[in-house]
Amino acid sequence: MFAVYAAEPKPDDPLAALVVGERPAPQVPPGHVAVKVRAASLNMHDVWTLRGVGIRAEQFPMILGMDGAGVTDDGREVVIHSVIPSPGWRGDETLDPNRSMLTERYQGTFAETVVVPEANVLPKPASMSFSEAACMGTAWLTAYRMLFVKSGLRPGQTMLVQGASGGVNTALIQLGRAAGMQVWATGRTEAKRALAQKLGAHATFESGARLPDRVDGVFDNVGRQTWSHSLRALKPGGVLVTCGATTGDATASELQRVFFLQLRIIGSTMGTRSELADLLSFCVQAGIRPQIGAELPMTEAAKAFQLMMNGETGGKVVLTR
Repeated sequence: MFAVYAAEPKPDDPLAALVVGERPAPQVPPGHVAVKVRAASLNMHDVWTLRGVGIRAEQFPMILGMDGAGVTDDGREVVIHSVIPSPGWRGDETLDPNRSMLTERYQGTFAETVVVPEANVLPKPASMSFSEAACMGTAWLTAYRMLFVKSGLRPGQTMLVQGASGGVNTALIQLGRAAGMQVWATGRTEAKRALAQKLGAHATFESGARLPDRVDGVFDNVGRQTWSHSLRALKPGGVLVTCGATTGDATASELQRVFFLQLRIIGSTMGTRSELADLLSFCVQAGIRPQIGAELPMTEAAKAFQLMMNGETGGKVVLTR
């Protein structure tokens, strides 16, 4: 079958590991379901896979793609949940120490067909396109959990999103606005700040700029470049929720500021199946849809990866079949 896959790890030149070609059609074990993929979205996790991070050399070739939406053999239109718990696990699957995700132990969604456990497909809302639904499983689910499960923020409070254009950040802006938050965002360029305002941010600022007031919560997946600014932006008792560190770990934790102002720092990773179901329902009820910055056929996967890695799109990059 057609697939976009990582042939081998290439730590220094990840796109050199990318292959658009053929892979064996997957078997469907008991308790699993085959999904004919209509759309799948890119995540930085796919770049880490190309580099060989979080995956052993003997697991290659690995079909890329954590997120997707498609049609099962019995005609159901579904959204794929990419977090796969270990057999017998009960409770929050993100806390399972033996959990995995698509593209780690299991082949991914950048293919004609992907096979996942039956529990990892959810009904696609009829009002949502396949491309929109394909953005839900990682970036939007991560944002939903950060905001509604981890932060403790309430409607009417002020939140700051560090970075105005990535998949998680555009989702945070839209979800926060729909939930009644006062949404602020930072952006490196005028175009990125304009995008944030278009998506619902009440105010935007240059990266690192002094803010007119302190905020109740900050959402930060940038890391080293924004960490100090994020802590300084918080009110006493405020919360910083982080889901990543694209620019590396912070060089200093600034513990004096943390304990003196009684700040809360909370880590968040992905989300659960039930949270994905709630996210889909909320998007339908609130009438919000993901910002798609680029949509290309799977045959142009290399171009899609380059766009994402260069930060040249506002929102998600989607591959279609």
